[in-house]
Amino acid sequence: MASTNTTARHSGDEVGLLTRSPLIGWLAVSSVMLGIFSIVTTEILPIGLLTTIGSSFAISDGMAGLMITMPGLLAALSAPVVTVATARVDRRLMLCVFMLLLAMANFLAAAATDYWLVLVSRVIVGIVIGGFWSIGAGLAERLVPAASVGRATSVIFSAVPLGSVLGVPAGTFIGDLAGWRTAFLVMGALTVGVLAMLLLVMPSLPPDRTTRPSVLRSMLKSVNTRFALLLTFLAVLAHFGTYTYVTPFLEQVTGAGSQLITVSLLVYGAAGIVGNFLGGAVVSRYPRATFGLAGGMIATATLLLPVLGRFQIGAFALLVVWGVAYGAVPVSSQTWFAKATPDAPEAASVLFTASFQMTISLGAVAGGVIVDSTSPSTVMTLGSLVAMLMVVAAWAHFARRLTWPDNP
Repeated sequence: MASTNTTARHSGDEVGLLTRSPLIGWLAVSSVMLGIFSIVTTEILPIGLLTTIGSSFAISDGMAGLMITMPGLLAALSAPVVTVATARVDRRLMLCVFMLLLAMANFLAAAATDYWLVLVSRVIVGIVIGGFWSIGAGLAERLVPAASVGRATSVIFSAVPLGSVLGVPAGTFIGDLAGWRTAFLVMGALTVGVLAMLLLVMPSLPPDRTTRPSVLRSMLKSVNTRFALLLTFLAVLAHFGTYTYVTPFLEQVTGAGSQLITVSLLVYGAAGIVGNFLGGAVVSRYPRATFGLAGGMIATATLLLPVLGRFQIGAFALLVVWGVAYGAVPVSSQTWFAKATPDAPEAASVLFTASFQMTISLGAVAGGVIVDSTSPSTVMTLGSLVAMLMVVAAWAHFARRLTWPDNP
């Protein structure tokens, strides 16, 4: 996703730093990855603790799903607003501010005496997601030499499945062992550690290209950008409309206990890591096929879960398929946006973040309404239909033989 003149766009201080110590650049990449890991884990942590938190405040599963809805909605709104408003501020400073806010949000959730305080903490999480993702997702080209940008980008995006494979199961385990509040306390402490790492290893990053509203508006004129928005909307709606309520499904349909649910989420997350790196390895060459295949696998897994998910082995197998598929979705979506607008990487990250997070919010809301009025199995079936629409849309893009500006 990097252009050939990436190094030329580095400021003098950045180029000098990378020349003296490439290790510092990779440590900075790792700090961004850990920041996104903390954000992803905090954002989806309530999925593993949904019923526990709901019981603590005597609310329904659908109402508890607002903990997923709120961050997504605020992230979608804050991604363009915060990025444009802070366009002239050093990106290192903004990353550190966002990590500080994330730590405060986790500590607030842990101390909340009423559910509305939990939702306030989730609003803060949403602002952090929108700002940190929009800035951090496209930073690889400013931290490592041009030849290593692709690998560095994969490392940064590995935080998404890592949040599932390590963060959510670990948080669920801590919640079962010591209570859900302790899980948020631990996340707060981890975030403080990431903040310290950013302060130590991240170089100064003055804005090199200001993201203006006019840039975002012009991007929407591109048919490839509009397809990226459509595919991202359908894929993420299908996923989060269903995965948000996977714990109630495993409890009610599969008959799984808390330990088995933790293991199931671990299996799903491990598959997601595989999907992230597989998708990252091929998406630049085959963007349509990679994104479309991921959507097809999500459709298959969610369609079969109400039938085969009644058996533990069936649920495990389908969670593996689902994990591999969704692991490829974020990197596929970001790559699609980047190819559509190769000259404005931060603006591409803004649209990627806003569309992704808005759809997470809509998916959680839609799934919550359905699960409260019907059943977790119905949620899975309807999610499968949405994923099938995404596959059709990807095929339509291929059938029109559209190319990106940087393609021959």
